[in-house]
Amino acid sequence: MAEISKKDQFILPEGVVYLDGNSLGPMPKTVPQRMQSVVADEWAQLLIGGWNKAGWMAMPEQVGDSVGRLIGAPKGSVVMGDTLSIKVYQALAAGVKLRPERRVILSDTGNFPSDLYIAEGLVGLLGQGYELRTVAPEDVADAIGEEIAVVMLTEVDYRTGRKHDMKTITEMAHAAGAVMVWDLAHSAGALPVDLAGSNCEFAVGCTYKYLNSGPGGPAFIYVRPDLADTVEPALAGWLGHARPFDFDLNYTPGAGIERMRVGTPPVLQLAALEESMKLWEDVDMDALRAASIALQEQFIEEVEAAAPQLTLASPRDAQVRGSQVSFRFEHGYAAMQALIARGVVGDFRAPDIMRFGFTPLYIDASDVSKAVGIIADVMNNDLWDDAQYKVRSRVT
Repeated sequence: MAEISKKDQFILPEGVVYLDGNSLGPMPKTVPQRMQSVVADEWAQLLIGGWNKAGWMAMPEQVGDSVGRLIGAPKGSVVMGDTLSIKVYQALAAGVKLRPERRVILSDTGNFPSDLYIAEGLVGLLGQGYELRTVAPEDVADAIGEEIAVVMLTEVDYRTGRKHDMKTITEMAHAAGAVMVWDLAHSAGALPVDLAGSNCEFAVGCTYKYLNSGPGGPAFIYVRPDLADTVEPALAGWLGHARPFDFDLNYTPGAGIERMRVGTPPVLQLAALEESMKLWEDVDMDALRAASIALQEQFIEEVEAAAPQLTLASPRDAQVRGSQVSFRFEHGYAAMQALIARGVVGDFRAPDIMRFGFTPLYIDASDVSKAVGIIADVMNNDLWDDAQYKVRSRVT
């Protein structure tokens, strides 16, 4: 197995086993210096000239190409900017426009709630009999019929880590005449993705998880190249205009993926992401995936032996699991808080999911064993059963 550990290139608090990179990735060591340079040398000294002299305006496409390499997207088919919610809306609305004779958006009950809320809002706005239809994740294939306009799925379930078969489901959607939209929030940087090979029309994702862009980091959107010059973005923003500085009162879409730009690029966060992406230049995604599976298998085996109170919620088959492992426990929130207090950082997802992410760039086998030892102590000695761990914070 190729060596892919870059643990010495991340800022990690002493004594902490960080198993929550699937929610917010840690900071690469070179990011603070890069941020200081952007703030002090570019913003402070160049002022508005930074848009031209420091290349700020070109960052969404340049960084998009770096992200695109990790998700199997051709150069020029990915652009950065805005939030994931905005990009979901763009992709979904554009997909519906491609099938004007159909009225059903299909998703699953394991999808991230925000994606479903956005679909609900779009359906409500469109009226005219449009509907959002959700089925259990395992029933998606059987639910794809000729009335479906768009199939919108998150490849890896945020709670359990269950992984959809991207290529097979996309083929089924296309066989039924539907458009395919994939959310890669828990895939990009976690496992190999082949957007070009899948032939899906759209994909979106965030970068603050496995790609370490920092809290609120910019999202991305992919448009299949053959559609890029004709797709109609529902959010026709100023920077998606063909000539934004002509200040036309009417919208003319930009060329290719540029038309999917909306608002002003978040330069500081793009700089953090651009710096983080340097870590990925020599990473083999197949090797990363193999290392992730090895860590997950070790974790499951050791946790089940040491803490039988926890019930595996993730698929046991690693091939249909993303880069996280989830266990169920009735008092999962309190148990997770007790773990965090002892240096094992995961997170909790209602109603009873304790979630642990595995990122081989900075997690190794010794980290897994250390974490399991603390989990066993917390569970077997009921250390979670303390009032201080049962007070819910706003973020869980």
